[in-house]
Amino acid sequence: MADVGVETVRYYQRQGLLEQPIKALGGQRRYAPDHVKRLLFIKRAQALGFTLAEIRGLLQLADGSCCPEVRSLAVRKVQFIEAKLAVLTAMHQALNELIHECDANTSDTRCPIIDLLDQD
Repeated sequence: MADVGVETVRYYQRQGLLEQPIKALGGQRRYAPDHVKRLLFIKRAQALGFTLAEIRGLLQLADGSCCPEVRSLAVRKVQFIEAKLAVLTAMHQALNELIHECDANTSDTRCPIIDLLDQD
């Protein structure tokens, strides 16, 4: 079902994101197309970086009549991503600089990266 494992579906059910259908006669649960649609909604929202708590809020707004609220959530998510990108960019630059220091290092006894990490 929508390329999602059984344990993931059960987790979403425990989190209140997905209803648990009634078991059929054979003891297996049959998921209606609405269940699959909701599951795909959850997975697409996760792919955009929304947390399960945020997705819970999006699901409450899923009738489409609250576009300004959903837009506001998306703007906040973009701001969060931009802040995270800034941190990741700084980390990337710092590590590249350390790698260049390693490349230029002629000492076999000291490592610039270990020296930095080992500072008081």
